[in-house]
Amino acid sequence: MTTMRERMLAGELYRADDPALFDDMARASALSHRLNTADPTDHALRRELLTELLGGFGEDSEIRPPFRCDYGYQTFVGARTFANFGLISLDVATVTIGDDVQIGPNVQLLTAWHPVAAGPRRDKWEAASPIVIGDNVWLGGGVIVLPGVTIGDNTVVGAGAVVTKDLPPDVVAVGNPARVIRPVEP
Repeated sequence: MTTMRERMLAGELYRADDPALFDDMARASALSHRLNTADPTDHALRRELLTELLGGFGEDSEIRPPFRCDYGYQTFVGARTFANFGLISLDVATVTIGDDVQIGPNVQLLTAWHPVAAGPRRDKWEAASPIVIGDNVWLGGGVIVLPGVTIGDNTVVGAGAVVTKDLPPDVVAVGNPARVIRPVEP
């Protein structure tokens, strides 16, 4: 018999009321709270907390508090990446953020989704699809990235865009839903 945690990690429908998932969320909440209330000048402590919280946290990367996540261990941040205030990573599935990424304030990376059918949704079933942010991507302030989306290397996503589908590398995308408006200039 598989547990709800095993179902979640496998990308299957699961129910979040599993005791093991509650423990995982409590761990992430406690570490996030410590991060979000830490002295903002104590860079060593903030790095230590992010390294403990996240599945991977690259060299010379920074996430400015406040930061929120579901589990933490499902979020992987590459090297030299900067995330401004208010990043939300709903990491029910993996969130992979590449190297040299710039993330504006109040960006939401949302892997979780719920069934459209009323019955399963009422019964609290949910699932998630991974998000991948390539290297050297810039997500403007307030960008929302939906479940299952991959954003290619060097792509720029304008402030406030809602990314509902994959974006190729080397483009500028804006709007709701985000659409490619031009290539990135060399």
